[in-house]
Amino acid sequence: MDPLVARTTLDPAVCHGKPTVRGSRLLVATVLELLSAGTTLAELQEDYPNLEEGDVRNCLAYATRLVNFQFIPYASAA
Repeated sequence: MDPLVARTTLDPAVCHGKPTVRGSRLLVATVLELLSAGTTLAELQEDYPNLEEGDVRNCLAYATRLVNFQFIPYASAA
């Protein structure tokens, strides 16, 4: 599995099946919205202490693949 995308989980029982960061309830979309609003990595980590830099990079990679219409494999919510 792609190491970046491995940090994204989809679980129909969590957040209506929307992509989340590493099995949490933090939506990939929320991270992207905050970044686009100018939130820094340090500010994100202050608000979400379990969020790692790799998680943020994963969110950016996820968005890049979506805009390029690429298939995104998901980690199963085990």
